Amino acid sequence: MMRLKYTSLVSGGLFQIATLLTPGAATHAAMAAQIDTAPMPMLFDSRERLPRPDLSNLVRFRVLTSTDFPPFNFADQTGRLSGFHVDLIREICAELNIEAKCQIQALAFSDLEEALESGQGEAVIAGISVTEALRRKFDFSRPYMMLPARFVRNKSTAGKGEDIRALNGQTVGVVDGTAHQAMLSSFFPRMKASLYENRGSLLDGLRKGEIGAAFADAQQLSFWVNSKSSESCCELFGAPYFSERFLGEGLTVMVRDDDATLRQAIDSALSTLSRKGRLQDIYLRYFPYGLYGERADATAGQDLR
Repeated sequence: MMRLKYTSLVSGGLFQIATLLTPGAATHAAMAAQIDTAPMPMLFDSRERLPRPDLSNLVRFRVLTSTDFPPFNFADQTGRLSGFHVDLIREICAELNIEAKCQIQALAFSDLEEALESGQGEAVIAGISVTEALRRKFDFSRPYMMLPARFVRNKSTAGKGEDIRALNGQTVGVVDGTAHQAMLSSFFPRMKASLYENRGSLLDGLRKGEIGAAFADAQQLSFWVNSKSSESCCELFGAPYFSERFLGEGLTVMVRDDDATLRQAIDSALSTLSRKGRLQDIYLRYFPYGLYGERADATAGQDLR
């Protein structure tokens, strides 16, 4: 079992985030961009009303997670289980009116699959990568969040153009052997890849100006750019990029394969939370720097061969 790193709605392609927003959300995105907190892409149609199964026979709803995936799930300074996933589950339970039956328990990530399979819980929410092998054993809710890839550039050494084509012909750093290396090579062949052993050495090289730009996970980049470690050297550049082929299906809730009723109820709750803006509220609570904000870039999301 692997932890999901990156997610997408659309198979085999890159898409500008605006294409995933409804008109109302696009207006919201324009306003939010002013404070660098562009909204999450809406993964549920605002007109869609998913059926809400009867859960009156549900004895308890035990949700399993881990403590090693901040800001999604972690133990805070007091040892209390916290994070995006924890707040999301509480909202799901409130929406389904099963708060009295709702329990959240943290286990080692490596134990989650076996614990769910053996009946120690009814669901898992921990960023598990959806694979064909897991689909043969478990069921999954619809995705509720995407983690895109993004470019980051050194403000002193990179080109000043606002179009992503400004990086064509330049050296762009990427971690060797990762999905991002494959994605960069496939969709941006005019950029010269400089391979780094790990994310730490990549960001260190970017900060020192060894490379003008890097391509990596938007979540990690957004926190790093705004941290002391970056020494204010760098900025996110261009749009967020998504590819199911390289980055996976999306963040989901995993349930047992024989529990379609619970999965349908979770989907219904997620749809309502998205429509009412409560999912967005949780996102802003844990991602204050934003993952989806973008500069004006007419070519964002295109294959720039």
